[in-house]
Amino acid sequence: MNTKRKLLALTAGLALAGFTSFASAQEIYIPLVSKGFQHQFWQAVKQGADQAGKDYKVRVTFEGPETEQQVDKQIDMLSAAMAKKPSAIGFAALDSKAAIPLLRKAKAANIPVIAFDSGVDSDIPVTTATTNNLAAAALAADKLAEKIGGEGEVAVIAHDQTSRTGVDRRDGFLNQIKAKYPKIKVVDVQYGGDQLKSAEIAKTLVQAHPKLKGIFGTNEPGAIGAGKGIKEAKKSGIVIIGFDSGKAQKDMINDGTIAGSITQNPVGIGYKTVEAAVKTLKGEKLPTIIDTGFYYYDKSNMSDPQISAVLYD
Repeated sequence: MNTKRKLLALTAGLALAGFTSFASAQEIYIPLVSKGFQHQFWQAVKQGADQAGKDYKVRVTFEGPETEQQVDKQIDMLSAAMAKKPSAIGFAALDSKAAIPLLRKAKAANIPVIAFDSGVDSDIPVTTATTNNLAAAALAADKLAEKIGGEGEVAVIAHDQTSRTGVDRRDGFLNQIKAKYPKIKVVDVQYGGDQLKSAEIAKTLVQAHPKLKGIFGTNEPGAIGAGKGIKEAKKSGIVIIGFDSGKAQKDMINDGTIAGSITQNPVGIGYKTVEAAVKTLKGEKLPTIIDTGFYYYDKSNMSDPQISAVLYD
């Protein structure tokens, strides 16, 4: 066999060996930088990412700032993760624009970026593992409208106006109300961010709008905060539709404080993020969006196997 044929045979052998040989030659390291760390939602995402790391035999780390208002700290975490020269990186942006300069550096260094939960205003990420937040928030609007009889005043407590999830959940709700429910008036949109601020907003809303019939909380702290605020204000008859899960929110659904919520599939989001990174490193073609699904749940269906599988404590 001449030298050229030997080289061709060697190349073919390496191709057949595939990702397994690549992984054994060097450790595959995939850090995930999330929007937060303390919320139960993010712990569930971490659980999924860790499981994918075990299944695909790659090293995964998971971190995020203490609160979802710490954009600068998240950017620092992303920078530190990139400095370790990872094989790929997962990123859930607190600000859909702020991280773009760093993501350009990742692209220049041939580090694939997998966005998860919340995308960025850029085509740099190979894919985004996320919920269809516009559709999920539209379902929340339908459920709230149903429970208040299709008319009356409602308000939104959104988690932010900088992340893709914050914008899409706010707009998905507002657009659905505008398109389908002419007798429902959205009297205010406020931005909570954490439970304490969301509770204060809820108390202010019911004072400013005595005819208020419903509130949509766009994430776990927003929904729980709305419930706490309504309780503290001793205001009955306010229908709250939330987003996400967690023990406190499920307890409020069981005791009637919150009517129901939209749940994502956080474990699936974490798993699909790591899986997408591995597939990218193998050269597989991925869709622009990996839709991880959502469901509406309330006291009546929380124990259904399909629903309970995506709820978390």
